[in-house]
Amino acid sequence: MPTSTEISSCLRSSMVTATRILRGTSPQAATCLPFLPTLPHILNRTHWEPPRSLLIVNKHRTKVVVDAIDVLLQYMREKYPSVRIFHEDRPDIPEGVEVWHPGPDAEQIDLIVTLGGDGTILHASSLFKIGAVPPVLSFSMGTLGFLLPFHIDDYAKALDSAFAGRATVLHRMRLACTFEGADGARIGAHGEDWQVMNEVALHRGSSPHLNTIDIFVDGQHLTEAVSDGLIVSTPTGSTAYSLSAGGPIVHPSLSALVLTPICPRSLSFRPLVFPSSSSITLRIGARSRASAGLSMDGQTSHVLGPGEAVTVQASRFPVPCINRSSIADPPVRGDAEGAGPGTEDDWVRDINSLLQYNATFRSKALLRHSRG
Repeated sequence: MPTSTEISSCLRSSMVTATRILRGTSPQAATCLPFLPTLPHILNRTHWEPPRSLLIVNKHRTKVVVDAIDVLLQYMREKYPSVRIFHEDRPDIPEGVEVWHPGPDAEQIDLIVTLGGDGTILHASSLFKIGAVPPVLSFSMGTLGFLLPFHIDDYAKALDSAFAGRATVLHRMRLACTFEGADGARIGAHGEDWQVMNEVALHRGSSPHLNTIDIFVDGQHLTEAVSDGLIVSTPTGSTAYSLSAGGPIVHPSLSALVLTPICPRSLSFRPLVFPSSSSITLRIGARSRASAGLSMDGQTSHVLGPGEAVTVQASRFPVPCINRSSIADPPVRGDAEGAGPGTEDDWVRDINSLLQYNATFRSKALLRHSRG
């Protein structure tokens, strides 16, 4: 297994906004992972090849979603007839696609296409709990979100850019979680079977009592937290639950872990940001009057009692999300100020348009004018 220093070094080199999509690297992560024993044949590839398989992940099939999938499938069959198209094994599976089952023996996927909201991308990430996630091309179905660079109307241009190798990706960090019982024995057979894209949250749930949680960083006791709970988030997750709890906004290209308390008893307990090489252990204190529910990306998975713990560290397998700005056609520019399409940061645009970051009455009026 790689050391935490190796993981940190890998993530620093991989989390860049301009990484070319290589078919050889997309199924198993990126060329920055030399310590993976399964990658030698991939790392030797130096030429790009278009995706040969595509997985569609969509939210509940409303009429709008059904129509969008039909149009997308028709375009793929006409433009890229040799590409195998897969879908999860669900009752609403589209007609004419192959069934895909997640797991270590799953069919190789070169590109994921999501249709829905941010939750659809989180679900796509969860399908690849073991190993890496292929590049993700995300289409919004009328939903605003930080992970939705493309509107469904742009499907043709976005697909063509991805298949032509012109798209760039942002490697969004994931978290790997392991669990320990009160006796210190690991719970579960696979250390990294639980991987999350946004956050891991310990919370008191329906209990009226505060949780008492001991926090360890790299094995060193940091503090005993008495609060409604704790959140460990990725930079991507810093604009989700952690932000609502008062955590900082962190650029998704950074490699870091964000620790945010939920309604702490002590006013001096402030959020902390750790390097991705850190390992954070949250152990339910022996004096805790309540068990703690544990949720990962909003899905409840475990209930931890006194003495039990969860350890969170950076995963070796980030989620490569295709950027919108990287495939925009830059116009002919003279001496105009600012970055043009194809060079601007999607995230900077999003915190202004979605969060109304630092928006005053005047800047809000200017924003409305710019949209007109």
